[in-house]
Amino acid sequence: MKDRTYLCIDMKSFYASVECVERGLDPLTCNLVVADPSRGTGAICLAITPSMKALGIHNRCRIFEIPKSVEYITALPRMKRYMEISANIYSTYLKFISPDDIHVYSVDECFLDVTSYLKPYNKTIKEMVLMLTDAVFKETGITATVGVGTNLFLAKVALDITAKHVPDHIGYLDEEAFKQSIWHHQPITDIWNVGRGIAKRLEKYGAYDLFAVTQLDEKLLYKEFGVNAEYLIDHAKGYEPCTIKEIHNYKSKCSSLSNGQILFEDYYFDDALLVMKEMVDQLTLDLVEKHLAIDSISLYIGYSDDITKGTGGTRKFAECTNSYKKIVSYFEDLFRSTTLKGTPIRRLNIGFNNLKDDSFESITLFDDLEANAKEKKLQETVINIKNRYGKNSVLKGMSYMEKATARKRNKLIGGHNSE
Repeated sequence: MKDRTYLCIDMKSFYASVECVERGLDPLTCNLVVADPSRGTGAICLAITPSMKALGIHNRCRIFEIPKSVEYITALPRMKRYMEISANIYSTYLKFISPDDIHVYSVDECFLDVTSYLKPYNKTIKEMVLMLTDAVFKETGITATVGVGTNLFLAKVALDITAKHVPDHIGYLDEEAFKQSIWHHQPITDIWNVGRGIAKRLEKYGAYDLFAVTQLDEKLLYKEFGVNAEYLIDHAKGYEPCTIKEIHNYKSKCSSLSNGQILFEDYYFDDALLVMKEMVDQLTLDLVEKHLAIDSISLYIGYSDDITKGTGGTRKFAECTNSYKKIVSYFEDLFRSTTLKGTPIRRLNIGFNNLKDDSFESITLFDDLEANAKEKKLQETVINIKNRYGKNSVLKGMSYMEKATARKRNKLIGGHNSE
């Protein structure tokens, strides 16, 4: 495949930079932390400014990990505002690049395929990068770090590793440069998509960098990682066949809806069951609004004790439904039969699997058709009210119980303060 020119653009310390700019401060010199101190000193800092990173403080640290000698400003997270700025940045890219050549990777990071734009704009790669990042800075006051690569993987690695060590913060990698500068890079977990779990499994075979991965027998890698070995093998060679066009055209063969939350404190069996029911209620309304139904559910419960393995499982049922009464009954049975009593709980995840059009909804001999119709009408009414007046405009009584979380979480975005 002919080499292309991809950019991976990351807004530097995005959340912290937004907060600095809106206070008239320089994000590169001001000490600012985006965090919610009301959650205690163990609260995670969503972002810190580059000046704090220069002091050796790690991004995503906890408040208590910041040295007491460091003076800094604390800003509460405002996820709604960050999403607005992110949309402004995307709109800025659209002044120069077609949406067909942009893949939004996260709220502060985008991939762009600029292969066909260099000649019409009469720009070198560096000039193209500066044109885009200068336009974003003019619009938002936020600076960027950029990785340039001949495929998506190399652009991402150039951003994550190479760009940090050059004065202009623009990293470049083709396959040859990748072999020279990244093959022996350690720790291997710096590489995109190589987490601690993968690294630990590679250590069994003496592989501590990507070059060592290229020396392993591919059959061994497939035995260890299954089909996911293909990505590891390709990336170890600096190869990535996927394009932005293929990402846009991708359609998942599996269909599901999911919801998960990390609890603010330790919960026990009955209180966690209450929260799970709230989550099922919320996700069931999504089903009804999208005219979908399911015949399978999944549940995961994570415990405070790191030694205790998570519990849960999957359950398939004979009917296809979007009735809250039926679905919550299946979840409650699964929860009661798998969740450990007396063990503190910190994480809940639920999944609605095998989505189908609600025309496939089935009726059993035991169904009360009139009751089913009333429930559906009530669900539709609740959806209309929530869409018009907000998520907290109408709630079930259970959400007013002491340990319920829906009211508070409805005011959050991504688990963080929205305003």
